[in-house]
Amino acid sequence: MNEQVSMEPRVCRFCAAMTSRVIASNALAVAIRDAFPVTPLHSLVIPRRHVADFFGLTAKEREACAELLHRLRTEILKDDASVEGFNIGMNVGEVAGQTLFHSHIHLIPRRRGDAESPRGGVRLVVPGGHQMLDVCPFSQDADKA
Repeated sequence: MNEQVSMEPRVCRFCAAMTSRVIASNALAVAIRDAFPVTPLHSLVIPRRHVADFFGLTAKEREACAELLHRLRTEILKDDASVEGFNIGMNVGEVAGQTLFHSHIHLIPRRRGDAESPRGGVRLVVPGGHQMLDVCPFSQDADKA
């Protein structure tokens, strides 16, 4: 099986990273900095148990991951005053862009000007997703609401 899409923990990069790159942890999850960050301080929250995706996590594992997301957010905001927002995301399945099949959650700090037009956020990962911004009544005149 190709290492990029292996479901086996013995070849899992995230299982290996849990011993050397941890920046925060709790009993059920760890956090590391992304090896290929899209912005500075881009981090990953990874459950300790090797499970393919978010939908395989137990409720306690999801809570542990959420706790680390909150802790990282607090630390990032304290360490970098230029951070004004975050994208939180995960890819589930190959067609959604998942390449490492050990569940993980991206926490991506965002700074004003780091993208030409951030409007639409995660909608931009799907071609044409931005088109809904033109017809969605909730996305228009948001500053007037």
